[in-house]
Amino acid sequence: MQLYNTLSAKEREALIEAAGKERLTISFYKYAHIGNPQIFRNHLFIHWNSLDVLGRIYVAHEGINAQLSVPADNFELFKAHIDSISFLENVRFNIAIEQDNKSFLKLKVKVRHKIVADGLNDKTFDVTNKGIHVGPEKFNELIEDPDTILVDMRNHYESEIGHFKNAITPDVDTFRDSLDIIENDLADYKEDKKLVMYCTGGIRCEKASAYYKHKGFKQVYQLEGGIIDYARQVTAKGLENKFLGKNFVFDHRRGERISDEIIAQCHQCGAVCDAHVNCANEACHLLFIQCESCAEKMNNCCSDACKEIHALPEEVQKKLRKGKEVSNKIFKKGRSEVLKFKK
Repeated sequence: MQLYNTLSAKEREALIEAAGKERLTISFYKYAHIGNPQIFRNHLFIHWNSLDVLGRIYVAHEGINAQLSVPADNFELFKAHIDSISFLENVRFNIAIEQDNKSFLKLKVKVRHKIVADGLNDKTFDVTNKGIHVGPEKFNELIEDPDTILVDMRNHYESEIGHFKNAITPDVDTFRDSLDIIENDLADYKEDKKLVMYCTGGIRCEKASAYYKHKGFKQVYQLEGGIIDYARQVTAKGLENKFLGKNFVFDHRRGERISDEIIAQCHQCGAVCDAHVNCANEACHLLFIQCESCAEKMNNCCSDACKEIHALPEEVQKKLRKGKEVSNKIFKKGRSEVLKFKK
């Protein structure tokens, strides 16, 4: 029985173009106690592969985190399958604001130790003992309260291109880095301040809300559905949008525009820009912000050295990067010394 992809990303892209049908980009998560993640993983792959679902899904003992693309024609069948799983029935879907039929090109369902890496090893910590979920109306009210501390639970390369006004935006590379830093910085406010958190779709701040309750914070809130659902609801309900810039997303789009403001700059020339790209040199693949002028000048690369390598024949490039691991550089945006205007 097939439990893996048989088509390459390029082959799948060609099939999507030939089909000419609309696809929906969706994300959802659920913290739950899953006894055998491997069996659950196989169950999902078999059913979703038959529905032409593509995406990146993580399964662990603590729950599921899914970002995926599903053909619009198959959405009801997909939803029916989700609802047939007891702990996922009526789970909230975050549907992308800006649709892209090629947001995902493979179906990857992976078993992980945790669905959100947190670096914690505390058996007394219950991730399901979460904070209070609030919708956009209450969220807007809370963040104007002088007794509220608003914290962005995302990484620096995400908040750099967009965040809520007056939010604390930790300069961190990973979620696990932020937990202790925020607790230490806000230790004096555990009793009397409202701790309000947000992230892309809710999964990180839900775990963080449970963690900070565990650490003694008395008033802990999180934005339900994250930035994705907030943007959708403020538009639908005609509410004031308090988010500035773009929302970083972890697929081929790399971002969704939430407001007209551009709050970031090109990391190479300093021009106003919030477009993330990966260095065209596959041996580097660094994520950074690049304007159109620099993209043309640098041939979509982050440095002169990468530009020289990218200009070489493909076979020569493959030999140069053979055996080298570069995945740890993909999301280290702004950390490279070659970028003059890094954050």
